[in-house]
Amino acid sequence: MLAWRDEPVLVEAVTSVLDSEGVEVDVVLVDNGCTSDAVERLAPLPGVTVVTPGENLGFAGGCNLGARHARGEVLAFVNGDAVVRPGALRYLVDALTNGAAPGEGEVAMATASVRLYDEPATVNSVGNPVHFTGLSWAGGLGEPASAHDRPREVASASGAATVIARERFRALGGFCEPMFAYCEDTELSLRCWQRGWRVVYEPRAVVLHRYEFSRNPQKFYLLERNRLLLVLTLYGPGMLLAVAAPLLALELATLALALRDGWGRQKLAGWWWLLRHRRLLRERRRLVRGQRVVPDATWSRVLTGDLDLAVPGLTVPGPARRLSRTYWALARRLA
Repeated sequence: MLAWRDEPVLVEAVTSVLDSEGVEVDVVLVDNGCTSDAVERLAPLPGVTVVTPGENLGFAGGCNLGARHARGEVLAFVNGDAVVRPGALRYLVDALTNGAAPGEGEVAMATASVRLYDEPATVNSVGNPVHFTGLSWAGGLGEPASAHDRPREVASASGAATVIARERFRALGGFCEPMFAYCEDTELSLRCWQRGWRVVYEPRAVVLHRYEFSRNPQKFYLLERNRLLLVLTLYGPGMLLAVAAPLLALELATLALALRDGWGRQKLAGWWWLLRHRRLLRERRRLVRGQRVVPDATWSRVLTGDLDLAVPGLTVPGPARRLSRTYWALARRLA
C-alpha cells in the first residue's frame, strides 16, 4: 500500500486489510510523501512495516519497492484510499489458486469488485477493458454491482485492488517503473496474457474505493504518454502495422482535444519524452518481446474494438464505436 499526500482514509484502508479474514496478512506501507499524520499513526500497529524511500517513486516504483519488502507468497496491491471487506483478499487468493473464472490456463492476477466508497452498490471497476490503441478505462463504472456477479476473464486488472503470486510478479519484473503512474496495471496485465497466464475478475472480493476522476494536465500527460509506451513496447510488428492508421487518427484527435482544453503542452511533452527515451523504449521492447510465450494473434483477443469509455463527460458517438469494432475485427485477422 502507498501513502501519498493527505490520504484521508489511509488509516481505515490499512486497518481493513489487517482485519482480513481467511488469510495471514502483513502490510508494507510505502511512504511516497504522505502529508498527514496517517503513517505515524499506523507505524506502531502489529503487522505494519513502513518503508520510506525519501522521494515519490510513483505507483509503479512504490509498489515494486513494497513488493521487495513483503514476506507473503501472494502480493496484494491495495490503494491507500480503498477499504477491503473482511473476506475480499481471501476470495482473490482463491481465484488465483482455483481459477474460478471459466477459461483455459493458469490464473496470474485476480482483481476485485471495486465499488464506489460512498455508493457500495455501484461499480467503480470490475476489471478494465483495453482498446487496441492502448486506451483503458474503469470497466462497468456507474453500473449496479449486481449486474457483475459472475467471475470472468478480463483484459486488465484494476490497480485499486489486485493480487498476484510473488513468483509471477518477480518473473514479470514487476510494474514498469518508467511509467511512474497510470497504465502500469494495464501493462502488467497484458504481459500476463503474453505469457499465457490469465487475468480474472472475482465478484465476491468487494472493495470500496474513494474514487475521483480528476482532470489535470499532469494526469493527462502520464495517461497519454504511458498509453503509447505500452503500445510501442508490447505490440509486435504485425500488430503495430494493424493499428497504425487508427492510432494516428486518435493521436491527432487527442491533440485537438488537448489544445481545446488547455493541456496541449502536456500532450506534446509526452511525444517529446518518448522521442528522447527511444533507447529506453528499444531496450524495454526487446525485454518484453523476449519474454513473450503466446503469439500476438492469440493474446490480442483480450483487446476490444469498442470505445465504451467510462470517463465522466466523455462519450464516443455510436457510428465511431461501430467503425472501431469493425476495423479491429478485420485488422486483427489480417495482422
